[in-house]
Amino acid sequence: MKKTYELSDQALGAVMMALQRSLMEQSDIVPVLKSFVIEDSDSGLIVKNPPIIKLDDNDDGDDDEPLEEENKAMSWVEEIISVADKNSDA
Repeated sequence: MKKTYELSDQALGAVMMALQRSLMEQSDIVPVLKSFVIEDSDSGLIVKNPPIIKLDDNDDGDDDEPLEEENKAMSWVEEIISVADKNSDA
């Protein structure tokens, strides 16, 4: 019998961040996914090298105001993780 694995919330977040980065940069997501170093843990598979999204600062002098893109990305990831949490509880 083959062993099955589940993605942890962290791994799901890494996939979503890779997708967000790919969309923002209009780049291919495949190399990012292929570069993932994945490890098994008690909570499921985790990505040891998740992608990092760097956003340029707005040059309007108001550094206290979060970037709209960053808010959208974080909101999207939080929603996906929330849905994953609800599904894992079921």
